[in-house]
Amino acid sequence: MVERAEQVARELLQDELPRRWEHVQGVARRAALASPLFSVDDADLLVAAALLHDIGYVSRLSTARFHPLDGARYLRAQGFPRRLCALVAHHSCAYREAELRGLAADLAEWVDEASDLRDVLWWADMTTTPDGKPTNIDDRIEEIQKRYGPEDLVTFFIRQAKSELAGAVERTEERLQAAGIGYIAK
Repeated sequence: MVERAEQVARELLQDELPRRWEHVQGVARRAALASPLFSVDDADLLVAAALLHDIGYVSRLSTARFHPLDGARYLRAQGFPRRLCALVAHHSCAYREAELRGLAADLAEWVDEASDLRDVLWWADMTTTPDGKPTNIDDRIEEIQKRYGPEDLVTFFIRQAKSELAGAVERTEERLQAAGIGYIAK
């Protein structure tokens, strides 16, 4: 599944959104670092979700104009497993932004599994810069707010989601430390 996910992400992102391609590769590296926390199947699912979580930004996939939903719908149409689609749909507290966009009912098609694996995906995304480098959650949230500006809906969303995102990061970092897995945080 990881090879197929990488191929799809590369084909969709590399040329149109090269910086986003760098980001998802960095998120996948973070996910792979944490993969020993899971079974082989779940570890593959995690890395595949990391590679695919932002494909909904690709212009030809943007029907709802909400990248988690657009990505999940595309993946479903391509025959990816439902659980993978759900992880993409709900990555990084997407339900909060869906509510602000009036898309909560659309997003409800997929269940947020609220699991350790989901937390690790959120951690990997929220501790990776747009250029694919490791960072910490505070700097990442600050970068998002600066990139979108003070009046943008994404800035409002990220402020609302900060405590939930920070919780997922904290839980994941505790799990990594307990398992003796070293990770880099800025």
